[in-house]
Amino acid sequence: MKKEKIFLLAIVGPTAVGKTEIAIEVAERIKGEIISADSMQIYKYMDIGTAKPTKEERKVVPHHLIDIIEPDEEFSVADYKYLAEKIIEDVSKRRNVPILTGGTGLYINAVCFNYAFSNFHKDDNLRKELEEKAKNYGNEYLYNILKEVDPKSAEKIHVNNRKRLIRALEVFFGTGKPFSFFEEETKKRTSPYDLLIFGLTRPREELYDRINKRVIKMIEQGLIDEVKNLLKKGYSKDLNSMQGLGYKEIIEYLEGKITLDEAIYKIQRDTRHYAKRQFTWFKKNKDIIWLDVSKEGKEKIIQHIVLAVEGKLKNY
Repeated sequence: MKKEKIFLLAIVGPTAVGKTEIAIEVAERIKGEIISADSMQIYKYMDIGTAKPTKEERKVVPHHLIDIIEPDEEFSVADYKYLAEKIIEDVSKRRNVPILTGGTGLYINAVCFNYAFSNFHKDDNLRKELEEKAKNYGNEYLYNILKEVDPKSAEKIHVNNRKRLIRALEVFFGTGKPFSFFEEETKKRTSPYDLLIFGLTRPREELYDRINKRVIKMIEQGLIDEVKNLLKKGYSKDLNSMQGLGYKEIIEYLEGKITLDEAIYKIQRDTRHYAKRQFTWFKKNKDIIWLDVSKEGKEKIIQHIVLAVEGKLKNY
């Protein structure tokens, strides 16, 4: 008898750990389709700095939720959850395996653990006011407000993440309850899926070395021209999308505020910090089965995941 819950495979982990390559090879072997869980890969024209799968890789295995909106369009975690759930259902109906993969923890939680979203009407005036304050007084201004009204969220949200700072404050002022309250509610929920979730890791120094080399590769692949083209298209440097790692630093370089070497250093440093925060986020999830890519090797990990999936699918 077929189970009521849809089977979902998730492959998560910090940036540059090797998720894309492993997810694609797993998908090839189990007839899978990949649903990206990356908050930057949703944007069109932002390819190099977001480390999107190549066109060739996307031809090998179907990919979803990549290049779906313009850089100046709004897109929330709730929007992502809605679209991802529809795709997962559609992939499953085609008798393929949905594979959720990426490093955006909020996206992963939203789908895998039925994230509890606050129900409140979006206040455009409030958002505009918060954005203006961030622009005029800096992110620190909003961060200090968040520390006062929701210290738990302030511990988790980086001061440079303007989008999440604004979102957390919107929730508080719109509902009277802190954003962290809804995160706690989420922890009480069980997954709506028959979930198998793997986390990829590497020794810290090895991961950091991979990050440093990847940033250099992005520059060689044309990240500077990519940013120039975005600005030429009329996209403001103040957009949330343009505040992403790699983009804001290159804009500083193009404006003559820092040298290219300084820009590269800042991208490498901040990406390493981001990877550390990602790992901390995922480590709290007791459902994740951790696999060390360096210790076990890529092929062994792929086989491990494939065998685990095949074992699950026998019940269907």
